[in-house]
Amino acid sequence: MRTARIAIVLTFVAIAFTMWLFRPEYWRQPDAPAVLARVQRLNQLATVKYTIQQVIGLTELKHPVGSESILLILQASVESGIDLASMHPDAVTIRRDGTVVLRLPPARILNVTVDEKATKVWDRAKTWWTPWVPYSLTLEQRARLQGVEAAKLAALEMGILAQAERNAEISIRELLTLVGVKSVIIVPGSS
Repeated sequence: MRTARIAIVLTFVAIAFTMWLFRPEYWRQPDAPAVLARVQRLNQLATVKYTIQQVIGLTELKHPVGSESILLILQASVESGIDLASMHPDAVTIRRDGTVVLRLPPARILNVTVDEKATKVWDRAKTWWTPWVPYSLTLEQRARLQGVEAAKLAALEMGILAQAERNAEISIRELLTLVGVKSVIIVPGSS
Protein backbone atom coordinates (compact mmCIF):
# COMPACT_ATOMS: atom_id res chain seq x y z
CA MET A 1 0.00 0.00 0.00
CA ARG A 2 2.79 2.33 0.90
CA THR A 3 4.69 1.58 -2.32
CA ALA A 4 1.48 2.23 -4.28
CA ARG A 5 1.19 5.70 -2.71
CA ILE A 6 4.84 6.41 -3.44
CA ALA A 7 4.34 5.28 -7.06
CA ILE A 8 1.28 7.51 -7.39
CA VAL A 9 3.11 10.49 -5.90
CA LEU A 10 6.15 9.86 -8.13
CA THR A 11 3.88 9.56 -11.17
CA PHE A 12 2.14 12.80 -10.23
CA VAL A 13 5.52 14.55 -9.75
CA ALA A 14 6.75 13.22 -13.10
CA ILE A 15 3.59 14.44 -14.88
CA ALA A 16 3.81 17.85 -13.17
CA PHE A 17 7.50 18.15 -14.03
CA THR A 18 6.82 17.16 -17.66
CA MET A 19 4.01 19.75 -17.90
CA TRP A 20 6.27 22.39 -16.36
CA LEU A 21 9.14 21.45 -18.68
CA PHE A 22 7.00 21.70 -21.81
CA ARG A 23 5.05 24.82 -20.95
CA PRO A 24 4.93 27.19 -23.96
CA GLU A 25 7.07 29.96 -22.50
CA TYR A 26 9.80 27.47 -21.61
CA TRP A 27 10.23 25.66 -24.89
CA ARG A 28 9.23 28.46 -27.27
CA GLN A 29 11.73 31.00 -26.05
CA PRO A 30 12.75 33.32 -28.91
CA ASP A 31 16.26 33.27 -30.26
CA ALA A 32 18.24 36.42 -31.06
CA PRO A 33 18.68 35.83 -34.83
CA ALA A 34 14.92 35.30 -35.29
CA VAL A 35 14.09 38.49 -33.37
CA LEU A 36 16.70 40.45 -35.33
CA ALA A 37 15.34 39.14 -38.66
CA ARG A 38 11.79 40.18 -37.76
CA VAL A 39 12.87 43.66 -36.72
CA GLN A 40 15.16 44.16 -39.73
CA ARG A 41 12.28 43.30 -42.09
CA LEU A 42 10.84 46.69 -41.21
CA ASN A 43 13.90 48.20 -42.95
CA GLN A 44 13.51 51.95 -42.41
CA LEU A 45 10.85 52.55 -39.81
CA ALA A 46 9.54 56.08 -40.39
CA THR A 47 7.66 56.87 -37.22
CA VAL A 48 6.96 60.60 -37.36
CA LYS A 49 6.30 63.18 -40.06
CA TYR A 50 6.32 66.94 -39.57
CA THR A 51 5.07 69.50 -42.07
CA ILE A 52 7.27 72.59 -41.98
CA GLN A 53 6.83 75.90 -43.76
CA GLN A 54 9.82 78.21 -44.24
CA VAL A 55 10.20 81.66 -45.77
CA ILE A 56 13.55 82.06 -47.52
CA GLY A 57 14.96 85.33 -48.78
CA LEU A 58 18.11 85.48 -50.88
CA THR A 59 19.90 88.39 -52.50
CA GLU A 60 22.53 88.01 -55.19
CA LEU A 61 24.84 90.91 -56.07
CA LYS A 62 25.28 91.40 -59.81
CA HIS A 63 28.48 92.33 -61.58
CA PRO A 64 29.36 95.17 -62.05
CA VAL A 65 26.34 96.76 -60.31
CA GLY A 66 22.87 95.91 -59.07
CA SER A 67 21.30 92.94 -57.32
CA GLU A 68 18.57 90.34 -57.63
CA SER A 69 16.45 89.04 -54.78
CA ILE A 70 13.94 86.27 -54.26
CA LEU A 71 11.42 85.53 -51.52
CA LEU A 72 10.36 81.87 -51.51
CA ILE A 73 7.71 80.22 -49.34
CA LEU A 74 8.63 76.54 -49.07
CA GLN A 75 6.55 73.80 -47.48
CA ALA A 76 8.19 70.44 -46.81
CA SER A 77 7.40 67.15 -45.10
CA VAL A 78 10.20 65.90 -42.85
CA GLU A 79 10.12 62.18 -41.97
CA SER A 80 12.18 60.76 -39.17
CA GLY A 81 12.69 57.24 -37.95
CA ILE A 82 15.15 54.46 -37.42
CA ASP A 83 17.15 52.49 -39.97
CA LEU A 84 16.56 48.99 -38.64
CA ALA A 85 18.37 47.32 -41.53
CA SER A 86 21.65 48.65 -40.09
CA MET A 87 21.24 46.71 -36.83
CA HIS A 88 24.01 44.24 -35.95
CA PRO A 89 23.48 40.77 -34.40
CA ASP A 90 24.81 42.01 -31.05
CA ALA A 91 21.89 44.47 -30.89
CA VAL A 92 19.59 41.66 -29.69
CA THR A 93 20.09 39.79 -26.44
CA ILE A 94 17.77 37.14 -25.01
CA ARG A 95 17.88 36.73 -21.24
CA ARG A 96 17.29 33.38 -19.51
CA ASP A 97 13.78 34.41 -18.53
CA GLY A 98 12.90 35.08 -22.20
CA THR A 99 13.16 38.85 -21.98
CA VAL A 100 14.33 40.37 -25.25
CA VAL A 101 16.76 43.28 -24.89
CA LEU A 102 16.94 45.30 -28.11
CA ARG A 103 19.44 48.11 -28.71
CA LEU A 104 18.11 50.42 -31.42
CA PRO A 105 20.18 52.59 -33.72
CA PRO A 106 19.74 56.33 -33.22
CA ALA A 107 16.82 58.06 -34.90
CA ARG A 108 17.62 60.20 -37.89
CA ILE A 109 15.88 62.20 -40.59
CA LEU A 110 14.99 59.74 -43.33
CA ASN A 111 13.41 61.97 -45.94
CA VAL A 112 12.54 65.57 -46.75
CA THR A 113 9.94 66.12 -49.49
CA VAL A 114 9.04 69.53 -50.88
CA ASP A 115 5.31 70.06 -51.38
CA GLU A 116 5.35 71.66 -54.82
CA LYS A 117 1.68 72.76 -54.63
CA ALA A 118 2.28 74.74 -51.45
CA THR A 119 5.72 76.10 -52.41
CA LYS A 120 5.84 79.34 -54.36
CA VAL A 121 7.98 82.30 -55.25
CA TRP A 122 6.37 85.20 -53.41
CA ASP A 123 8.56 87.90 -54.90
CA ARG A 124 11.47 88.09 -57.33
CA ALA A 125 13.06 91.35 -58.34
CA LYS A 126 16.23 92.94 -59.59
CA THR A 127 17.34 96.51 -59.22
CA TRP A 128 15.21 98.71 -61.46
CA TRP A 129 18.12 100.73 -62.80
CA THR A 130 19.91 97.65 -64.25
CA PRO A 131 17.38 96.19 -66.71
CA TRP A 132 20.13 94.74 -68.94
CA VAL A 133 21.34 92.36 -66.17
CA PRO A 134 19.74 88.93 -66.74
CA TYR A 135 17.88 87.00 -64.05
CA SER A 136 19.89 84.30 -62.32
CA LEU A 137 19.06 80.78 -63.48
CA THR A 138 20.06 79.22 -60.14
CA LEU A 139 18.72 81.67 -57.55
CA GLU A 140 15.42 79.83 -57.03
CA GLN A 141 17.20 76.47 -56.85
CA ARG A 142 19.56 77.80 -54.18
CA ALA A 143 16.59 79.22 -52.24
CA ARG A 144 14.89 75.80 -52.38
CA LEU A 145 18.01 74.03 -51.13
CA GLN A 146 18.34 76.54 -48.31
CA GLY A 147 14.63 76.00 -47.52
CA VAL A 148 15.07 72.23 -47.31
CA GLU A 149 17.98 72.67 -44.88
CA ALA A 150 15.96 75.19 -42.85
CA ALA A 151 13.04 72.71 -42.69
CA LYS A 152 15.38 69.96 -41.41
CA LEU A 153 16.80 72.30 -38.79
CA ALA A 154 13.33 73.42 -37.68
CA ALA A 155 12.20 69.79 -37.34
CA LEU A 156 15.29 68.98 -35.26
CA GLU A 157 14.64 71.98 -33.00
CA MET A 158 11.01 70.86 -32.56
CA GLY A 159 12.21 67.43 -31.28
CA ILE A 160 11.51 65.18 -34.25
CA LEU A 161 14.28 62.71 -33.33
CA ALA A 162 13.07 62.17 -29.76
CA GLN A 163 9.50 61.67 -31.03
CA ALA A 164 10.75 59.21 -33.66
CA GLU A 165 12.57 57.15 -31.01
CA ARG A 166 9.49 57.04 -28.75
CA ASN A 167 7.24 55.99 -31.64
CA ALA A 168 9.75 53.36 -32.82
CA GLU A 169 9.94 51.85 -29.34
CA ILE A 170 6.15 51.54 -29.21
CA SER A 171 5.93 50.02 -32.71
CA ILE A 172 8.70 47.49 -32.16
CA ARG A 173 7.36 46.51 -28.74
CA GLU A 174 3.93 45.86 -30.29
CA LEU A 175 5.49 43.84 -33.13
CA LEU A 176 7.46 41.62 -30.78
CA THR A 177 4.44 41.15 -28.51
CA LEU A 178 2.39 40.01 -31.52
CA VAL A 179 4.94 37.29 -32.33
CA GLY A 180 4.84 35.97 -28.78
CA VAL A 181 7.61 37.76 -26.90
CA LYS A 182 6.37 38.31 -23.34
CA SER A 183 8.86 40.89 -22.12
CA VAL A 184 10.80 43.47 -24.14
CA ILE A 185 13.39 45.97 -22.96
CA ILE A 186 14.31 48.58 -25.58
CA VAL A 187 17.51 50.55 -25.23
CA PRO A 188 17.23 53.69 -27.38
CA GLY A 189 20.00 54.60 -29.77
CA SER A 190 22.56 57.19 -28.89
CA SER A 191 23.23 59.92 -31.40
